[in-house]
Amino acid sequence: MVAEGARRRVVVEVCNARNLMPKDGQGTACAYAVVDFDGQRRRTATRPRDLNPQWGERLEFLVHDPDAMASETLELNLYNDKKAIAATGSGRRGGTFLGKVKVAGASFAKAGDETLVYYPLEKRSVFSQIKGEIGLKIWFVDDPPPPPPAAPDAEKGADADKKEAPAEGKEEKATDAAAGAAAPVEEKKAEPAPAEEKKAEEAKTEEKKPEDKKDDKGGKKKSPEKGKKDGEKPKEEGKAKEEDKKDAAAPPPSPSKQAPPPSPSKKDLAIAGIAGDLEIRPQSAADKSMAASGASASYDLVDRVPYLFVRLLKAKRHGGGGQPLYAQLAIGTHAVRTRAATAAGEWDLVFAFHKDSLTDTSLEVTVHEEAKKPDKEGEPVPPDANLGFVSFDLQEVPKRSPPDSALAPQWYTLDGHCCDAGGAACDVMLAVWVGTQVDEAFQEAWHSDSGGYLVHTRSKAYLSPKLWYLRLNVIQAQDLRLPSPPDANKAKQHPIFPELYVKAQLGAQVFKTGRVPLGSAAAGTSNPSWNEDLLFVAAEPFDPFLTVVVEDVFSGQPVGQARVPLSTVHRRADDRVEPPSRWLNLAGDEARPYAGRVHVRVCLEGGYHVLDEAANVASDVRAASKQLSKPPVGMLEVGVRGAANLVPMKIAKDGSSGSTDAYVVLKYGPKWARTRTILDQFNPRWNEQYAWDVFDPCTVLTIAVFDNVRYKLADAGGDNGKMPPKDSRIGKLRIRLSTLDTNRVYTNTFALTAVHPVGVRKMGELELAIRFTCPSWLTLMQAYGSPLLPRMHYVKPLGPAQQDVLRHTAMRIVSARLARSEPPLGPEVVQYLLDTDTHSWSMRRSKANWFRAVSCLSHVATAARWAHRVRVWAHPPTTVLVHALLVAVVLCPEMILPTACLYLFLVLLWRYRARPRTPTGMDPRLSHVDGVSADELDEEFDGVPSSRPADVVRVRYDRLRAVAGRAQTLLGDVAAQGERVEALLSWRDPRATGVFAVVTLVAALVMYAVPFKVMLLGMGFYYLRHPRFRGDMPSAGFNFFRRLPSLSDRVL
Repeated sequence: MVAEGARRRVVVEVCNARNLMPKDGQGTACAYAVVDFDGQRRRTATRPRDLNPQWGERLEFLVHDPDAMASETLELNLYNDKKAIAATGSGRRGGTFLGKVKVAGASFAKAGDETLVYYPLEKRSVFSQIKGEIGLKIWFVDDPPPPPPAAPDAEKGADADKKEAPAEGKEEKATDAAAGAAAPVEEKKAEPAPAEEKKAEEAKTEEKKPEDKKDDKGGKKKSPEKGKKDGEKPKEEGKAKEEDKKDAAAPPPSPSKQAPPPSPSKKDLAIAGIAGDLEIRPQSAADKSMAASGASASYDLVDRVPYLFVRLLKAKRHGGGGQPLYAQLAIGTHAVRTRAATAAGEWDLVFAFHKDSLTDTSLEVTVHEEAKKPDKEGEPVPPDANLGFVSFDLQEVPKRSPPDSALAPQWYTLDGHCCDAGGAACDVMLAVWVGTQVDEAFQEAWHSDSGGYLVHTRSKAYLSPKLWYLRLNVIQAQDLRLPSPPDANKAKQHPIFPELYVKAQLGAQVFKTGRVPLGSAAAGTSNPSWNEDLLFVAAEPFDPFLTVVVEDVFSGQPVGQARVPLSTVHRRADDRVEPPSRWLNLAGDEARPYAGRVHVRVCLEGGYHVLDEAANVASDVRAASKQLSKPPVGMLEVGVRGAANLVPMKIAKDGSSGSTDAYVVLKYGPKWARTRTILDQFNPRWNEQYAWDVFDPCTVLTIAVFDNVRYKLADAGGDNGKMPPKDSRIGKLRIRLSTLDTNRVYTNTFALTAVHPVGVRKMGELELAIRFTCPSWLTLMQAYGSPLLPRMHYVKPLGPAQQDVLRHTAMRIVSARLARSEPPLGPEVVQYLLDTDTHSWSMRRSKANWFRAVSCLSHVATAARWAHRVRVWAHPPTTVLVHALLVAVVLCPEMILPTACLYLFLVLLWRYRARPRTPTGMDPRLSHVDGVSADELDEEFDGVPSSRPADVVRVRYDRLRAVAGRAQTLLGDVAAQGERVEALLSWRDPRATGVFAVVTLVAALVMYAVPFKVMLLGMGFYYLRHPRFRGDMPSAGFNFFRRLPSLSDRVL
């Protein structure tokens, strides 16, 4: 947040461009950049005849509304300066557009965190010929608020403004005239501007204030390139004006330089969620309902549940004692007591009673005064004094719904015991109203259906820590001083060339380089060299140091160590800029304060997305660097309505009863949402709604239901040193956003199925309401054509094994961070939603994957069976039609691809009627949970190393060997077929290869003499010949292939 009165500036440093498209007809271009942001425009200088121009210019923009900066878009257009071309003598006045870049305001970095980012230039239309990229540094600076000026100074400044107003107008006109010589303003005369530019200029001209028109003589509209662009002025004038502004007191900005107020058309666009051509502002449910009805309706996907709210502020006793006061609220069977407060009786508590659970028609609030403790031990404690009560009829309680203001508490005089006995009167300040879960007091209120003020039962939103890859490139070491072995016998056995390696540690992560012999001929020098990369996962806030240690393999002692503060580590967004290298001095023991130095490169990789979940169910694919983030394409809203028919998760000791305390956890992107826990309900109703920004439609939302066990331990008053109990799994489901229609509400019930060591069972049903809102269909389609992962994953990919290790490291970091929240999100919850056990062996999953592969190949098998039926004339009319189709294909081969595409189009149209109409959850049949045995389930939940008896492990090992044997045989058969093909060319069987050579020679002569179409017809008719002309035995070619040798006879 920006302090009141402070100003925010956005600084754009246009560094350079690469590989621009030639536009002057001579293989070069005279490029300049025009940057637009927040109604302001700046221009760089022109770099003549250079396809790789270097600018290094900084352009500043004033942010009129810092809170709305994230929703703004900075647009940079690159042009070819035709005036510079004309000045060089070329008569060609070709196209001027070289490309554009749009950067979301949410990706701007704070001053000091900016990095050089290269953005690829985008096309303005489908037919634009654009290539290249431009390097930018963008950051924002928050200036402190200026000191308030004195009153006389303000009056003098106002008088000075009145006197200098005409001078400013003249100076502005002169500057406009000077800027016209440097900017391509006369482009309209030489060539009509594109329709898009005309519309943009007209819109900006209409948004100007009436004062702008007064400044312009003759009533003519100023060109945006003349009136607004400080960047179009010559550099000398710009510098001189900046110095003048520094020397003189800055006058208040003139109306022509102030930000134009948003026009009604812009407001309509903001309400619709669209801020520009391709810029999207996600529209929340509240915004949509406000646009429709003018009221807040952020809970439009769930039912509005009525609650009775009681806000108890304080109590006041006239002339009373100094004992603490407490209040008690009673509604039928509900009775709640507040904490004891001082004599002023200040509580400031809110109580929310579910209206459907109320068993009475009146609310009674009673105030008590705690009795004084007896002076002597053993004396009886007197009862607490009842100061009186106030009663409310629930039928007369007012109703309130946002955006109404909060109901003001009032003083109520208590009736009852104290006044009847002639004591001092007592007043209580409170407010009572009927609202819903939309009420702002609901989140922090005492809830009658979720255990009151228990921390572990409240609804919360969590954020995963921001993860980075930390790359350590170990280059070499110099001037190493090895430690002497502690034992003299070991000193004699010390090798001539000791082996060294580098070990790096960040938190609990430890990685080592390979071993390099010191001073050997292979090393070539006495300074060992590694040139290896070690990759870590770093989470914000970062660990303070990265420790680098050089160790001797033989002695097992460290040669020396060094620490790298992570606050000084270079951050880069791509691979175009190499991180700076540094020498680290190694510190040894007391005898060796300087043990050498090591040459390394350390950087935080912002161009990668750190995967903390499986790639096939990823919910976020954005890069770690904020500068590479793009605006969201839409918004996902999920309403957790309720659950039904949940099974008892807690069984009484005698087995006579059970209970379930269920809550729901939702995970999408870095945001986790947890509903409140509904205690002792098999059909809980949450009616809570959450929203996420969507940056990629091909992502997955994960939802899981758990039974809360931790709250009982917290309610008991601590863990007594024991491990906290784990919340039990009830079920999980995933919903892929690409399967949802945009701007449509899905209200469905999903079955909850859980796999337990004792078996698979249906745990209940979960009712959800889901809406995926996307204002721009074009932006959504563009997301399908963009890479799924950031650029660094493709230009410098990580190995599968390394990525798997880093993913599990990221899972552990996220799990540990969320477990430290309040209320904590248990590690078992995080690991269940992130699927940490997908890499472990499971017979059930192996069968499921096998049948998935068979299902994909079943279409090929179906086509083969159909071809065989046609070949054997099982249905003669079909075979005759295939003959006719073969003739048509051979005679008109150019119709093959169009016919195939048309056939696929018709098939897709036919299947459109049978498309899925609702999102699907987990599929028990696809998961192969029906035919799984109890032993296979027990093996799936067994950890590593196994904790089962030796005979059980032996049986499972034998079963695994049998499965692996069948897979081994299948792989051998596939390899044998490939080796038979190779045997045709290797002369391993001379007679077979000789026959093949003669056949190829004859085939070449026949194909040379016979037309290709005739040959195809002959081969097709021969293949489709009637069974009367076909024998029962395999063909000669098949027999010949089966007789070719393979290498299976040479395997031991």
